[in-house]
Amino acid sequence: MIEFEGVGFSYGRTMVLRDMTFTLAPGMLHILIGPSGAGKTTLLRLCHGDLEPTEGQVRFFGRPIARRNRDAIAMLRRSVGIVPRDCRFLEHLPLIENIALPLRVCGIASGNRSEDLHALLEWVDLADRVDALPDELSGSERQRAALARAVILSPEVVLADEPTGGLDRERAQRLLALLIDLSRMGKTVLIATHDEELVRTARTKAATRTLTLEAGRIETAGAAS
Repeated sequence: MIEFEGVGFSYGRTMVLRDMTFTLAPGMLHILIGPSGAGKTTLLRLCHGDLEPTEGQVRFFGRPIARRNRDAIAMLRRSVGIVPRDCRFLEHLPLIENIALPLRVCGIASGNRSEDLHALLEWVDLADRVDALPDELSGSERQRAALARAVILSPEVVLADEPTGGLDRERAQRLLALLIDLSRMGKTVLIATHDEELVRTARTKAATRTLTLEAGRIETAGAAS
């Protein structure tokens, strides 16, 4: 799905990532681990075309995509769903309209996808919160809403940046279960985290591939069940 070949990235003279070669395979749960500040968010931004590498090449679905190619980037954004660390919503819109925003951006009438929207809300256990405004949602509800918004276009790849940060253990496990569900549906899922307990739990529940980010480089550990 996404291939890194000799990829490096720097901010000015500061090299953040270097010499990274790995593949995000289809239908697998990948976990990116590393301490805060290691460059996990930068790596995820490379994974959805928000940044271009300063060295090497990132290939999406078999080909490189330049950020200046707007049509290709637009297609990529429909194929890659993102659960950001900071879940932002339009505060004046109810939950269901916030989740449907990617449809509107793509010119798809949400009324034509009403059944899909409600099924998605059932999946993330938010069916009784459709009319809630963002500031009425708990932290866990906001994270699950962000996941629903990320998958409303049925992307092939889902990237989650510290999705359980700030959640208690029970709610973190609940969100992890949803991400594992996606991998079992054949989606490529990449979770960036420094939560070691979350990593241990994921390994007991699904086939995983671990990517360890240290000193700007990636080490991979093969699929474990």
